[in-house]
Amino acid sequence: MKKGIIFDVDGTLWDSADPVARSWSLVLEERYPEIARPITPEDMYRNMGRTMDAIGDDLFPFLPRDKRTEVMKACMEYENEYLAGHPGTLYPGMVSVLTGLACRYKLFIVSNCQEGYIEALMASCGIEKYIADTECFGATGRPKGDNIRLVMERNGLEKCFYVGDTAMDQEASRQAGIPFVFASYGFGEAEGADAVISSLEELPEVAEKILEWA
Repeated sequence: MKKGIIFDVDGTLWDSADPVARSWSLVLEERYPEIARPITPEDMYRNMGRTMDAIGDDLFPFLPRDKRTEVMKACMEYENEYLAGHPGTLYPGMVSVLTGLACRYKLFIVSNCQEGYIEALMASCGIEKYIADTECFGATGRPKGDNIRLVMERNGLEKCFYVGDTAMDQEASRQAGIPFVFASYGFGEAEGADAVISSLEELPEVAEKILEWA
């Protein structure tokens, strides 16, 4: 039986709110001075887990739709470059936990981010060799639940669960028909998860219960 663990990114594997906010502020200052304002980590936290379209609606509601799309595209493209030299803060034990889990299970990442963002995370901490496949909203334009199913289907996963930190992640897991493990150390809230972890170090034990015992 092919078993796997699918991870969210922000609030689950790392916290990139500060460098992402700085990168967006730089783009606005240099390319769009007419609408420039400091983008703050709080702006990022408020929008973590949302799609690019939803974040644009929140931060730039005064812009026409086509201009909003242009600004968001510019911010996110530079964000990927900026993160290469200014990575987010990894949660304690992230690399060592993934290293151990990869010995037993296939590991995957699914996020509502833009294309290139997951790759920036993996390159910054050297975990590319542990991640079997990834998917994101920026590549498919589809909801997270659909993207989780895409990863499951193309990798032949028969038993797996999703790790995330928001109610939106929980709903995506439900839509995909798999268990949800709530990362309570992240940015959001969720009730009624199949399991809760307060740190990544707790995940191997939870994984064994869900993937081996059930």
